[in-house]
Amino acid sequence: MMDWTDRHCRFFHRQLTRRALLYTEMVVADAVIHGARERLLGFDDVEHPVALQLGGSDPQKLAEAARIGEAFGYDEINLNVGCPSDRVQSGTFGACLMKAPALVAECVSAMRAAVKVPVTVKCRIGVDEQDPEPALDMLADGVLAAGADALWVHARKAWLEGLSPKENRDIPPLDYPRVYRLKIGKPSDFIGINGGIQSLGEAAAHLDHVDGAMLGRAAYHTPGILAGVDAAFYGEAPAAFDYAALIDAMAGYAARHIERGGRLGHITRHMVGLFHGLPGARRFRQILSTDANKPGAGAEVLKTAFAVVDFTTSEAEAA
Repeated sequence: MMDWTDRHCRFFHRQLTRRALLYTEMVVADAVIHGARERLLGFDDVEHPVALQLGGSDPQKLAEAARIGEAFGYDEINLNVGCPSDRVQSGTFGACLMKAPALVAECVSAMRAAVKVPVTVKCRIGVDEQDPEPALDMLADGVLAAGADALWVHARKAWLEGLSPKENRDIPPLDYPRVYRLKIGKPSDFIGINGGIQSLGEAAAHLDHVDGAMLGRAAYHTPGILAGVDAAFYGEAPAAFDYAALIDAMAGYAARHIERGGRLGHITRHMVGLFHGLPGARRFRQILSTDANKPGAGAEVLKTAFAVVDFTTSEAEAA
């Protein structure tokens, strides 16, 4: 998610789940080729497995960007043809490429030929006045024939005219059955679903119909749910999560970031929702939103914030 899932966010989320596949923000192919690669692509080894999400519409540039991403150590390269951002539309990539399935297939073919790691695609069910039945089938047929290893489908249309990027996340109605029908027609291909999934229970229900479930805003705003992923989906034994160890890890990571000239707020902005539903969560958020952004704030702020959280009762019990 652009401006959200940066390397600090991913390091944090990896402390909560060892197994879930994490995604970068979408990075434009031109920026990967010509920009500051370490700043754009650098990540901590602990983030594995992690996928690099690219944006672009030039097959050769995407192939080159994919090669660079593979050399950086990413486990998967994903092409985003579902983002409705104004910045994306102006560059003729993202969701507007739903209208050019043959070009998307050409991009996938070039990327597939350039790297050995999996190449995947993330899309919508359609855009604007497209009929999602033929539109999604046409895109899926093309990219899978071109060698895509998986297709992740955000189960909403994107309206490129008339809705803002924020509105495109909520106003177009979800159509999960459309994605299910795609999977029925492609039993041998990996089809994953995305959009509006709020809990691990909802994700599990989708897995009765498709091969994978992707959480975006729910994982970001209430990251504590990720602590249950490994037990729920990867067969690990359920256990009480060690939040003290997580805070220690994040404090150490923050101290290293600050030593390199960074600010504590770069990291803590991703952590404010960690204790959603627990007494003290509001105060935890306040400390991270204020004290962590003060000049000279150090990693000890995380320990101070953690100390106000009460793990013995829920907010409902406290009320």
